[in-house]
Amino acid sequence: MIQMVDLKTQYARIKDEIDREMQEVFDSCIFIGGPKVNAFRENLEQYLDVKHVIPCANGTDALQIAMMALGLKPGDEVIVPAFTYVATAEVIGLLGLTPVMTDVDPGTMNITAAHIEAAITPRTKAIVPVHLFGQSADMAPIMALAEKHNLFVIEDNAQAIGASYVVGWDTPDQPRLKKTGTIGHFGCTSFFPSKNLGCYGDGGALMTNDDALAAKARMIANHGQSKMYYHDEIGVNSRLDAMQAVILNAKLKNLPLYNAARNDAAKYYDRVFSQIPQLKIPAREPNSTHVFHQYTLQIVAPNPTAVRDELKAYLQEQGISCMIYYPVPLYKQPAYAHYWKGGELPTTEALCASVFSLPMHSEMNEEILAKITGAVKAFFEKN
Repeated sequence: MIQMVDLKTQYARIKDEIDREMQEVFDSCIFIGGPKVNAFRENLEQYLDVKHVIPCANGTDALQIAMMALGLKPGDEVIVPAFTYVATAEVIGLLGLTPVMTDVDPGTMNITAAHIEAAITPRTKAIVPVHLFGQSADMAPIMALAEKHNLFVIEDNAQAIGASYVVGWDTPDQPRLKKTGTIGHFGCTSFFPSKNLGCYGDGGALMTNDDALAAKARMIANHGQSKMYYHDEIGVNSRLDAMQAVILNAKLKNLPLYNAARNDAAKYYDRVFSQIPQLKIPAREPNSTHVFHQYTLQIVAPNPTAVRDELKAYLQEQGISCMIYYPVPLYKQPAYAHYWKGGELPTTEALCASVFSLPMHSEMNEEILAKITGAVKAFFEKN
C-alpha cells in the first residue's frame, strides 16, 4: 500500500544520528527540557530567523497558549477560516471565545483580507490565518487590516513550516522574505509525525519576535510560573520532551531537502494532472513559496462528491492511499454549529464537496509517482 506519508524510509536515512542522540538522552535521564530541547529551540530560531521559539506539547496547545498570552477574554471574537482542521477553532471554544468562520479563496483555499474585513465587528480581537496545505495566506493585506483595526494575528503554521512569504522588495529583482509563522504576533506549529517537520509522538511550538509575549507564553506553558513554585499566571502543562527534540533536531537539518523533494513530487503531479479536464491542480499564492504538506486536487464535475468517492475506492483497490481534507465545513460540525448564524459559505461548501489529497512526502520517487498518476489517469479514462 502506498501510504500518505512514508516515515519508515525517512527514519532509515537518519537512523544513526537519532539512535545515537536518543541514547544520550537515556544516559542523562533528562527527559523534559534540558540541553536537547534547548539545542532544538536555538536551531529552529536560527532557521526561521525569529527571536523566540517556545516549544510545547502539541500544535493545539500552541494555539491555546498564544491566545492566553494575548489576554483574550470570554466573548472576544476570533476570525478563522471555515475550511480548516478543527484545532484552529477548538481552542477558541475551550477558552470561551467566539470563533467567527469565514469563506476562503477558491484557488489557494486560504483565508483572505477581504473575507476577514467583512467579518470584523466591535468584538473582534484576533485573526487566525491558516497557511493551508503548505503555502502562506496572503499576509501583507491581512497584517495591514489587523493594524488598522488593532487586532492580533496568530498564524496557524502547522502545515507550512519552511515556507516563505514576500514581505517587500529590496530591489525589483530581490524580494524580502520571511518564514511563515514569523509575520504575525504569534506563529504556532505542530510537530505531529506526518508534518513536514514531525517528531515520533506529539510536539509543537510558538514563534514570536516580541520579547514580552515570548516571556508570557513561556511562563503559561510551564504552569504559569516565572520560577519554580512561583505562579504569576494561570497556566498549562505543555512541554516538549527531550526525545522528541532529538528527532526534530535531526530532521530540521534536512527540512530544506524534504521540502524540495515534496516540490519535485508536486511538479510531477502537476504535469500529469493538468492534462485531465476533470481535475484542478493546486493554485499557488504568488507571494509565497509552497512546501506541499498536502497535494490537494479538486474534482471538476456536476457531482464532484460522487466522482471523488468512486476515485477513492478505486485508488484503494490499487493499493494507493487517498484522503479528504476536509469533508465538512467547521460551521456544520455539531460542536461548532451553534456559533454560526449565517448561510452557507459557497467556496467552503464547494471545496468540501470536491477536494482530495494524494500521497505526498519526502521519499517519493518516480516509480511511486508513476503508479499513482497512472491509476488516476486510468480512472478518468474509463469514466
